Amino acid sequence: MNDNINNTMANSKKTTETINNQPSHLNDIDALSQYIKDTAGVREGRAIPLLENWHPQTVADMDLLIKSNGEWWHEGEKVTRESLVSLFASILWKEDHDGMAEYFLKTPVQKLRIQVEDAPLLINDVGIVKEDDKSWLEFTTTTGDVVRLDNEHPITLQAYNPTLTHNANIKADNKQDQTSEVSVRPYMTVRNGLTALIARHTFYHLTEIGELTECNGETILTLQSGAESYQISMPAD
Repeated sequence: MNDNINNTMANSKKTTETINNQPSHLNDIDALSQYIKDTAGVREGRAIPLLENWHPQTVADMDLLIKSNGEWWHEGEKVTRESLVSLFASILWKEDHDGMAEYFLKTPVQKLRIQVEDAPLLINDVGIVKEDDKSWLEFTTTTGDVVRLDNEHPITLQAYNPTLTHNANIKADNKQDQTSEVSVRPYMTVRNGLTALIARHTFYHLTEIGELTECNGETILTLQSGAESYQISMPAD
């Protein structure tokens, strides 16, 4: 018992020291990376921290863009280190302001506003897992989130318009973007209000897993997950 109390006090002290010793500006990608790694150590390996319990007062901007294809770009260069992207994805945070979504990398001491063209996460794999005599559809994002299709994590089809991005800070200012056609894309709720785009090849796999039927001129995709059945109305070609 005493050992547990001492360990808890030690971790609490280490957390406080880590926060107090943070760099004054975390919008440097290397400083932010090191800070997250330090604080992750005192969380005893939690992959996703309890972001809702953090209330930083400082807000700054970071030149970081999550493109519609799931790529992360920092200061005009693609971030190629997958471990770094996964690390940053663990502190993704979304807020709604006047009907517009804003995205941040959130730490206990600072929120860094970033840009997101479409969804901040990308699902690139789906499989069937069995548990307690039930089969679940389980999805995995490129940054390591694993989520099952259920009532709290539904799949929806939404229109995506490159000229009307999901982030208020991004504006399409070239002719190619302005003339792009609106497309319908599948999304899934993941965590903390964040959604993930389901990659095209993954969604095609879903159509093979599920059952396609016709109803009143619409194509319906029915998916079974757990004890529930979920239907998605497919758009006409």
